[in-house]
Amino acid sequence: MLMRLAVLAVVGLMCAVPFAVRAEDEDGDHDRARDLYERGEIEGLADILATVRDRVPGEIVAVNLVRLRGKWAYRLQVVGPDGRRRIVDVDARPGATMHIDGDPR
Repeated sequence: MLMRLAVLAVVGLMCAVPFAVRAEDEDGDHDRARDLYERGEIEGLADILATVRDRVPGEIVAVNLVRLRGKWAYRLQVVGPDGRRRIVDVDARPGATMHIDGDPR
């Protein structure tokens, strides 16, 4: 019985570690974005979201700040009215749309 509890405790810890690392990484992303915004290197997320909502119909379900071709970009996942997921990359500095997955332009 004691051995089962020990095994369950170890398995529980092993399962919890990825979530703790992920939460720490998300905090780092938030801090990095705030620092870049305060230095004027990127636009605020609210402006970016407004730009994407004007151009791409659907619900924004995820946002990440990434480096693309040496520039900071917001990468958004948008689920359209048809249920399809699209990836939208927006240049974080000027807020101009860089690439919309599946867009022929």
